Amino acid sequence: MEVQTVVLIVGAGPAGLASAACLTQINIPYVIVEREDCSASLWQNRAYDRLKLHLAKEFCELPHMSYPADAPTYIPKDQFVKYLVNYIECFNICPKYQTVIESCSYDEGRKCWSSNARDMTTSMVIRYTSRFLVVASGENSATNIPIIPGLHEFVGEVIHSSRYKSGASYSGKNVLTVGGGNSGMEIAYDLASHGANTSIVIHSPVHVVTKEIIRLGMTLAQHKPLDVVDDLLVRLSNFLFGDLSRHGIVRPKVGPLLLKDKTGQSPVIDVGTITLIKNGTIKVHGDISKIKDNVVEFEDKKEITFDVIVFATGYKSMANTWLKNGENMLNDDGMPKQKFPNHWKGANGLYCAGLAKRGLAGIAMDAKNIANDILSSYHT
Repeated sequence: MEVQTVVLIVGAGPAGLASAACLTQINIPYVIVEREDCSASLWQNRAYDRLKLHLAKEFCELPHMSYPADAPTYIPKDQFVKYLVNYIECFNICPKYQTVIESCSYDEGRKCWSSNARDMTTSMVIRYTSRFLVVASGENSATNIPIIPGLHEFVGEVIHSSRYKSGASYSGKNVLTVGGGNSGMEIAYDLASHGANTSIVIHSPVHVVTKEIIRLGMTLAQHKPLDVVDDLLVRLSNFLFGDLSRHGIVRPKVGPLLLKDKTGQSPVIDVGTITLIKNGTIKVHGDISKIKDNVVEFEDKKEITFDVIVFATGYKSMANTWLKNGENMLNDDGMPKQKFPNHWKGANGLYCAGLAKRGLAGIAMDAKNIANDILSSYHT
């Protein structure tokens, strides 16, 4: 079976949906495919219960649709999912679910992208031909768990943060969270709040801020240089949290907004974790050196017994597993070669949305840029 369309969008997460909405606004035909059985599966199926958007709502809107007037400043997971459902209805987006792209390559002769997809419900193979291709399969398409000597022999429970829902079932257990980013810090707080004996591995320098500090910073950054804003944010954070180095948390030398701009690394927005670290409820450790049975040995040679290890160690892009002619746009890790803001465009009508580590605001920018670029060449 062959289907022809102007644009093929791969992935129906926020990036794919935003791209579809922007194309709808300018009447460009498209098809959007999604390997899962729903849109935004990361949000619907792989996010913990207490999750809220870490940034204020004004930085988290998708193109052409605002949040309801009565929406809280920091949108809870369930309300964000509802926003996405309304977004799909508003722009009449009809993703082809459980459709997996198995291979995709550029046909020089026909000047189009040829994509082989499989309908997982019927096993039927569909060939999509499209003039343009939008890679919107996300930074978070596959879980990332580091290689640790002895991990496969650990006798307790090992889960990735994508499968973590709540600390309610871990009360009284010794739980180690690996990863000092926003997910790891919030999961550690949730575990401790539910009575788990909680430890966390923080092996990289990280900025810790409050949601109010980062909202102020992002607002000021629209009018002031980032280094000036960063200086203020670091001063405010130091005033609020004090010197965290004696608790195992070291600040990067580069300020929080500049670091985000250069590397995509987000500051940690504290939900109460720091207080629990300071009072000893949550223990901080450096890197793991090895695991044997249920004993974890850390780099300082300390050995501790754990019942559960939660890996909040992020995700990775899988675009390179199916995209055969994306070398001009993506590196070996399936991430853009070009730095933001020039990352979204490749050659021969190839684009990517949502791969710049710029959150929902970055997704909105990508989708608008892609739609405008397609429009400019569609009629030529």
